[in-house]
Amino acid sequence: MKIIYKYLFKKFLGPFALTFLFALFILLMQFLWKYVDDLVGKGLEVSTLLELLFYASAQMVALAAPLAVLLSSLMTFGSLGENYELIAMKTAGISVRKLIMSLSFFVILISCGSFWFSDNVAPNAYFKWRKLLRNIMDQKPTLSIEEGVFYQGFDNYIIRVGKKHRNNVDIYDVLIFDHSKYQGNTTFTSAKRGKMEITDDKRFMLFSLYDGFSWDESTNSNSSSKNPLTRFTFSEQYKKFDISSFIFEKTEEPFYSRSNQALPNKELKKRMDSVKVNIQNNNDNILESFLSSCKNLNNYTYQDTLVEQEIHYSLVSYKKMNAGEQLEMINKVISLKNDIDKAANSNKEYNSYAYYNYASYFVEWLKKYVFAVACLLFFFIGASLGSIVRKGGIGVPLVITVTFFSSYYMLSIFGDKIAKGGVVPVWFGVWLSTLILLPICAFLIYQASVDSALLSSEEINKKILNLKKLFVKNKNENPATHP
Repeated sequence: MKIIYKYLFKKFLGPFALTFLFALFILLMQFLWKYVDDLVGKGLEVSTLLELLFYASAQMVALAAPLAVLLSSLMTFGSLGENYELIAMKTAGISVRKLIMSLSFFVILISCGSFWFSDNVAPNAYFKWRKLLRNIMDQKPTLSIEEGVFYQGFDNYIIRVGKKHRNNVDIYDVLIFDHSKYQGNTTFTSAKRGKMEITDDKRFMLFSLYDGFSWDESTNSNSSSKNPLTRFTFSEQYKKFDISSFIFEKTEEPFYSRSNQALPNKELKKRMDSVKVNIQNNNDNILESFLSSCKNLNNYTYQDTLVEQEIHYSLVSYKKMNAGEQLEMINKVISLKNDIDKAANSNKEYNSYAYYNYASYFVEWLKKYVFAVACLLFFFIGASLGSIVRKGGIGVPLVITVTFFSSYYMLSIFGDKIAKGGVVPVWFGVWLSTLILLPICAFLIYQASVDSALLSSEEINKKILNLKKLFVKNKNENPATHP
């Protein structure tokens, strides 16, 4: 018995390791496809790109683990069924349920590891990834001035180099347009030749220009002339441009605040409690303000009466007032009503915003448990389906995995949105995908335990063949309807 369990464990471990790396690779490709426009043309070093991919992959472990468990369990049990090893094990008195349970302990360890990783490693990785990605996105494209091309990489300047020497230093027929006055091409410098060099600290690009002239016909508000013109020639001139924005630099971590995805569950719980306290304090302040306003109106209306007799004495006091006092009292009541309406609307907006923050923290807090449970759930689904379908390899298991996992992932996204929107309780929205898959999982486990052939490839082919025969039979019986 132990030999069989060891054999099953070894048969599952290999596909799981491969499918986990495969799932991680696919998710990384999705990441690259999403941010490729922000990465290309920046002249980044390979080490920076590898660091970015490492941080990105660390966040995807919790998502890749259930995907790998589903595919590897399908492949393992499908291969056992296809090679008639399941039948041999059943003959030896080992049921499918026992085989599944023998591997479930290992999958529980995977689930616990996934939760630990998503709660301790992934938040820090997400924080570092966002910081590094923001640094890359803030960096300008690689500095590259080509021959005969108007280069606009410098702020408020356009440069055209007619010809460059092979050493990329000597340049000829240079035009530099100055747009710092925001008046179009009214100021420019032309030179027959020059040099283009970067300073030693790599912070500036220095243009040494020779045998040229400068032209300036920009409008000056202090000048009596409407369009003054300044033109002078030079034998040598220097222009310096700041290129520090082209250089990739890492900013300090405190520069970026941590989002809810970059927080462990312990910190998320603290923030949830803080938001709940803020909502309660806001409600208490609104109520206190409302009671205070009512008390002030009460004191104005019937000074010496008791609050419990408010309605009776306010009417008596109102009838005793003259027309001016009655009008003043009505205005105060209307003003109080408007103040209460404004305070109520403001309170509603604040509570809506606060609840969204609370729901966002709660969703992230629960998702770590949901993905950990998903590992176990997908294992039972994959093992049961594999023993029923009895197809090994990568083809059929991959199709089934994509179908189940994409459905689960879309349900998860839908559940998160309705949970944050307050349509349903947060716990229900986050666990929605799991609750839907639970009965499917129970049904498949039952079918596998009773050795059902409902979804086996032989049964499906048999039904397709019967449908073909029925179609041919109907066609032969009704030749008039089929010319």
